[in-house]
Amino acid sequence: MKKSFSRWTLYAALFVLYLLHNDLWLWNDPSLVLGLPVGLLYHIGFCVAASVMMMLLVNNAWPRHLKATGEEEHKS
Repeated sequence: MKKSFSRWTLYAALFVLYLLHNDLWLWNDPSLVLGLPVGLLYHIGFCVAASVMMMLLVNNAWPRHLKATGEEEHKS
């Protein structure tokens, strides 16, 4: 792996995101932050975190044998 993140660190972060997906603690909270319900704001932040996590997984933990160029695939 060429980047600074290890695969196991990324997999552990993925598991933490899985646990944080269901925000049971904000389900009945009617407060507003920036004019948005706090639960909606939480899920906006979660979507950003999940997108960053997917980018890190693809860039750092993607199997090397699947990174074939288009020319190598069309030769066979």
